[in-house]
Amino acid sequence: MQSKNIVKFCLIVLFILGFGIQSSAKVKLPRLISDGMILQRDTPVKVWGWASPKESVIVKFRGETYKTKADKNGDWTVILPAQKAGEPSEIQINDIIIKNILFGDVWLCSGQSNMELPIRRTLDLYREEVKEINNPYIRLFRMPNNYAFGEPLIDYKGGEWKDASQANIMEFSATAYFFAKELYNKYKVPIGLISTAIGGTPVEAWISDETIKKYPDLNAEAEKFATIGFIEETKKREQQERLERWSGIRPIDKGTGSWHKEDIDISEWKDYYLPGSWREKDMEINRSVIWFRKEIELTKDEAAQAAILRLGYIIDSDSTFVNGQLVGTTSYQYPPRIYNVPEGILKAGKNTVAIRVVTNRGGAFMEEKPYKIILSDRTIDLTGEWKYRVGIENLPIEGGYTSYQDKPTALYNGMIAPSNNYKIKGVIWYQGESNVGRAKEYEALFKDLIKDWKTQRNEPELPFIYAQLPELNRANKYPSESGMAELREAQRKALCLPYTGMAVTLGLGDWNDIHPQNKKGVGHRLALEAQRVAYGDTTIVSRGPQLENFEVKGNNIILTFSSVGSGLYSNQVLNGFTIAGRDNRYVWAEAAVLNRNTIKVWSNQVQQPVSVRYGWADNPEGANLKNKEGLPASSFQVELIKNK
Repeated sequence: MQSKNIVKFCLIVLFILGFGIQSSAKVKLPRLISDGMILQRDTPVKVWGWASPKESVIVKFRGETYKTKADKNGDWTVILPAQKAGEPSEIQINDIIIKNILFGDVWLCSGQSNMELPIRRTLDLYREEVKEINNPYIRLFRMPNNYAFGEPLIDYKGGEWKDASQANIMEFSATAYFFAKELYNKYKVPIGLISTAIGGTPVEAWISDETIKKYPDLNAEAEKFATIGFIEETKKREQQERLERWSGIRPIDKGTGSWHKEDIDISEWKDYYLPGSWREKDMEINRSVIWFRKEIELTKDEAAQAAILRLGYIIDSDSTFVNGQLVGTTSYQYPPRIYNVPEGILKAGKNTVAIRVVTNRGGAFMEEKPYKIILSDRTIDLTGEWKYRVGIENLPIEGGYTSYQDKPTALYNGMIAPSNNYKIKGVIWYQGESNVGRAKEYEALFKDLIKDWKTQRNEPELPFIYAQLPELNRANKYPSESGMAELREAQRKALCLPYTGMAVTLGLGDWNDIHPQNKKGVGHRLALEAQRVAYGDTTIVSRGPQLENFEVKGNNIILTFSSVGSGLYSNQVLNGFTIAGRDNRYVWAEAAVLNRNTIKVWSNQVQQPVSVRYGWADNPEGANLKNKEGLPASSFQVELIKNK
């Protein structure tokens, strides 16, 4: 009896071990290789994954069978022959079937928040157009934010392919979608988008360990964060510092539980004329909680309907109530406040809007943004008189938390490296805001990033198309220095690299928003450059005038441009030029078109010009150099004579 039990036990163990071996041998695929994927057409493509060492892998595709074995590390690769764009297919890899595969053109879409910004934040401009989107041939793969140090990751922690349908479109990158739409409409092939953009990130976060070694300070920082245990200890220390900073401090918002309600005494509340910043209104209040209230009158019919409440752009976070009911909250300053007010909240007669604003610095309701209630047949303006009262003043400074994703190599390792095996048509890039103030360093880093990605992919001719930064901030009346202009100049200089294209986005920005909504315009200009660089279309005018040469003749500067299309647009007074003499003091300059590609620039105030600038400002309002096709010139700076 005992021997039978021993045999039974051994059989069970063997079964478990066998099951374990079988399970471990099962092929594992990277997340990019999954249902709905788009593979690059007209070129051999790699299908890869992992299995037990020496495990057989059989790939079946379009009537052909491809066999391989995993190496001693468990890695395996199969190369599929080039395929034309066509209808959906399936691939079987051992017992895994990948469905709904298309061949087309795949673009890696990266950078920071202006590339990441989703369609749902552009509805002021594109609401009706977005309602019509339903294109299964445009697909996006979006993975969770992930950083890594030391070793590049081999796979993403999440993500899936989604098509441009009503169920998915709101979370598509707006820039990437409009870019893809342009290409799809022209070439009628599926367009795949691998979206890796992360808001607020500097260029060095997207560069590999191998290339960052050229920059000793950045490399030292990357190595520090790669040290085993360093991040864990940093997080623990910062948490302890936060606890100590807040120890004994119990900030109490006097308005909590009451100031959002309808009928409260506001006789002691102060006046605020919306919009505007606290500083402009002489409200010396920083790091505080401030409550704002306004009353509006509605008819019985108006009160019986739902409404949309628009509250523009608030610095920093808000919670908003209508008649005592919470209708929306936003945790940071950038998203547009678009809050739905459901039926049953509004009422005939007096209605109260209450906004609780938390500021970590000087707060504001930004100008030239929508502040209104939208009803079916009437729009109620909310600018003008409001009342306010401070709930908490002088909150402790938060700070103290390290943003690991911003550190050198962090996002290359976590977000770019896992896609290096996936064949793509090219890259689109929209980034730079986080490097303003470091333009000299950016000039080198950005060029190295472009070369780095091509090297890591072993694709020296990989097209790299990028967006130059648009205008931002209030326009200056006088010539001045500009960190944004310096950054744009650093971006312009990357055009010396082969297979690059730059979309000038001047004219598409908003002075009061680092995240302008006109992403359709950005996508269009990126797509024009992609047609030239990636698709070899030499018949189109893909960009505005590009400075090629300069010459000084007396007190005149002669500038020659390429990419003028049908010619420089001449039926206008040219604005945006400044020149300087040996004193390096820039003054506004006159300019005139001499012929289809040449401009003369001068100023009676400067007899011996040594430098000329165009569009040199954070917001070069009025700068209007363009070609007859309407595409704007990049801002630029040229040192004509070396100043001794």
